[in-house]
Amino acid sequence: MDQDFAAAPALTRPFALTEVPPEGLEIDIRATPAECAALARLNDLPAVHSFEAALRARRWRGDGLEIEGEIRASLRQNCVATLEEFDCELVEPVEARFAPPPPDDAPRSRRRHEPPPAAEITLDEDAPDPLIGGSVDLGAVVSEFFTLALDPYPRKPGAEFVEPSPAQEDEAASPFAALSVLKPRGPSSGEDR
Repeated sequence: MDQDFAAAPALTRPFALTEVPPEGLEIDIRATPAECAALARLNDLPAVHSFEAALRARRWRGDGLEIEGEIRASLRQNCVATLEEFDCELVEPVEARFAPPPPDDAPRSRRRHEPPPAAEITLDEDAPDPLIGGSVDLGAVVSEFFTLALDPYPRKPGAEFVEPSPAQEDEAASPFAALSVLKPRGPSSGEDR
């Protein structure tokens, strides 16, 4: 059953390019309580109280799609310094472009198994994501932006890590330190005999 849950997306909002008029379209996404709980589980968070995205969609280069906007979330995280839970707000911009993949019958200058010469390899950071079947799951897109925006080492405001002194470290490292707590003290301990 856990595998079925892992395969299900936390937030899904299918969106087709055909829904976008020439002047563009405003899209608001608000997660339900169940979707917020799924986002929390997916990101190993104690809670996601609310999640929303305000987006603007417009056509890009004729058969592509461009999305801009921001996500806002209220969530609970675990502080890495104190291990206490704390609530915080997250605001993250969203920018993404989508284009249909090139057709399979597009002319190729070389055979598939031959890689391009090293001099021709370029990395394009602005390459659009694939627009499969003329649609994209905007819920999955904003969920990904949310996950990438999370601080991997969240700290509760005002929390500071206090490094133990060398004496504390030596005492904690001793295997007899835990036993010394159990040893009775005082006149009834039998030490006077």
